[in-house]
Amino acid sequence: MTSAPRKSKNRTLPVVVVLVLAGIAWGGLRDGGWWVEETKSEVVGQTVKRGPLRITVTQRGNLAAINSAKIINELEGNVQILSLLEEGTFVKEGDLVVTLDSSGFEDLEVSRDIAVQNSQAAVTKAEQELEIQKSQNTSDLAQAQQKLRFAKDDERKYLEGDWPQSLQAAEESIVLAEEEVAQAKDRLEWSEKLNEEGFLTRTELETDKLSYSRSQIKHDQAKRSKSLLIDYDNPKQEAVYAAAITEAERELERVSLQAKARLVDLAATVTTSTARLELEAEKLQKLRDQISKSKLYAPVSGYVVYAQQQGRWGSQGDTIEEGATVRERQEIITIPQSGGMMAEASLHESVIKMVEEGMPVTVRVDAIPGTDFLGSVEFVALLPDSNSYWANPNQRLFRTQISISDFSGEMRPGMSCGVEILVREIPDTLFVPVQAVFRSGENSICFVNGEPRVVEVGAASQLWVEILTGLTEGEVVELSSPLGFSPKTDPNQGDDSPGGNKYGGNNS
Repeated sequence: MTSAPRKSKNRTLPVVVVLVLAGIAWGGLRDGGWWVEETKSEVVGQTVKRGPLRITVTQRGNLAAINSAKIINELEGNVQILSLLEEGTFVKEGDLVVTLDSSGFEDLEVSRDIAVQNSQAAVTKAEQELEIQKSQNTSDLAQAQQKLRFAKDDERKYLEGDWPQSLQAAEESIVLAEEEVAQAKDRLEWSEKLNEEGFLTRTELETDKLSYSRSQIKHDQAKRSKSLLIDYDNPKQEAVYAAAITEAERELERVSLQAKARLVDLAATVTTSTARLELEAEKLQKLRDQISKSKLYAPVSGYVVYAQQQGRWGSQGDTIEEGATVRERQEIITIPQSGGMMAEASLHESVIKMVEEGMPVTVRVDAIPGTDFLGSVEFVALLPDSNSYWANPNQRLFRTQISISDFSGEMRPGMSCGVEILVREIPDTLFVPVQAVFRSGENSICFVNGEPRVVEVGAASQLWVEILTGLTEGEVVELSSPLGFSPKTDPNQGDDSPGGNKYGGNNS
């Protein structure tokens, strides 16, 4: 029973010793511990060299044909590639190269064709209704004119025929009545004499008196009839015939205005229907043109090269292949022609002022290793490429074209290459790597043996910087700043990161 506790105590002791030693070791090894020696940074240096210095701008790019025929998608919107020839296939002018999906346009063509037929029917109907209305207007106008003519004829007939005849008949009735009165009076006078002498009965005398009275009454009636005819009947008839003429004239005017209004209305309908037909026909023709553009043919003879697209964010765009979707005005295929090759590159805005048209260029094609091709700067864009902004809002790249003077038959459009633009060539000068020059305040400095030295710099490339004063040949400059170096802020630059290496060196 007493041996078990001793055995357990012996097992615990080594563990305690290990923990104590670990604590001592940690205390000695931590920052400021007693076992830590002062650390020293390994300094990498570069000898100040003298000799010829080539100030160049290097950039990656791609080959392109100077003269090439482009095959572009002219269909509206985004469409799918149904078929296309393999890249590198030789085609002759007029050969079918690309077939695009036009099914959506073909569906629209059917409905648009129906709309054109309906519009054509509407135009035909409107034109026929216009012709019918013209004929109806002719009939209505003729009828109104005839009614007016009849009204005038009726008035003239009354004034020149009926009225004089009626007036003459009234006067003649008066004359006859006067004669009858005279006859009745003579007969009555003879009857009275005969009655006095006893040759005529009283009844016969009364009859003659009645006849005389009747003739007088008839004479008075004839005179009154004439007066009524002159005072009432004639003015009334003249007014009636005049009103009929006026109404006929108004009716003619109404018919004329209504005819013009109907013609204007129907003519407007014809114009509108015709315009709608033309619009629908234009839309139909546009659809048919779009459908015809779904088949793209080679404009010239040559080899098929797929167009290389750049994405919005500066990355590689969609690959040209069957099933891919292309947008309107997007280049699908190029067919290079004779005339040589050129290199296309994008230069950073920091070096764009150094590059001018005509500067010599060395082109190195990745697919043709070990061979340098000579060329010259042909074109430098005045404005930056918009795609570079989407890739990096703080970066501006300018499209540059380099013509290659001694191009090779092995070159193909789209091959990757490197371009080296010779900006300036200094025959003899001091120079150091760009990593060895730092900015501190308004000065450029280099570190020699850990000590800063103010230098005056001249021309610079992407690799080397010309040293005008401050260093001598053979001295070793450090490629990184020593520990604890705190650069000053340049008040003229207003850089938010003071002391940054102007040429790309690292501040440790």
